[in-house]
Amino acid sequence: MDDILDKYTDYLISEKDLSLNSRNAYKRDIRSFLTYLNEKYQCELNEINKTYIISYILQLKGQGRSTSTISRNIASIRSFSGYLLLMGILNTNPTSSIDSPKIQKKIPDYLTLEEVELLLEQPDHTVKGLRDKALLEVIYATGVRVSELVDLTMEDVNLKMGFLSCNGEHGKARIIPLGSHSKQALAKYLNESRDKLVNNMNEKALFVNYNGEKLTRQGLWKIINSYTKKAKINKTITPQVLRHSFAVHLVQNGADLKSVQELLGHSDISTTQIYSEIIKNRIKEVYDKAHPRA
Repeated sequence: MDDILDKYTDYLISEKDLSLNSRNAYKRDIRSFLTYLNEKYQCELNEINKTYIISYILQLKGQGRSTSTISRNIASIRSFSGYLLLMGILNTNPTSSIDSPKIQKKIPDYLTLEEVELLLEQPDHTVKGLRDKALLEVIYATGVRVSELVDLTMEDVNLKMGFLSCNGEHGKARIIPLGSHSKQALAKYLNESRDKLVNNMNEKALFVNYNGEKLTRQGLWKIINSYTKKAKINKTITPQVLRHSFAVHLVQNGADLKSVQELLGHSDISTTQIYSEIIKNRIKEVYDKAHPRA
């Protein structure tokens, strides 16, 4: 089993350009699938068929697995079957007539404008506070991902022109404008705080921790959590929640989905469309509460 899985993983790396997390998820799914086939049917790779696959899917359902997990497993098996077909191990792809279950898109958590303002007011004017203020302002102003934020370098910021550049998923770079508040907070951090935190002048990371080293994802989450408690906001606020808030507030104020897609770095606009659903739901709520004949 390990031999075929290793070869399949090499195929995913060379041909599919999948992220490390996606490759690991596919590998886990296929390992579990092959273990099931071996234990229940003692079948060889060239004997994999639609019946066996449906039997495995039914087992996942019986275990109470979520729709998204089952859908991902089907995608993994479909990809693996395609690989076996390419290698001449299978003559046909047994997943060709198997449909993935429709996944109900979860409405993401986001903050109101008032909650965002309250959160952004919490950092003080100490060295750490100036850094944290810049952090929060940049996340909300740009909607960057956690990984993108911590990977920002000094060279990625152009305060004079008012933008930052970041490398998104699969190394796709994009330019994101900075608003006046985020520019002001960044300038203050760079002029009055960063040099006091950095020990090594060769450090290129834009945001650094108390040791003067590149800020980590865990460090960022702790910072946001501490200000959430300080602001007494009864919600779990993560960098992702701030990213969602950025997108929702843009759409609420008339931004078109294509522009929001570009700013967020989504490869598929269907991912961005969830934000228009949020606005529709909100309008319906307002109507139901306000209209006398709702």
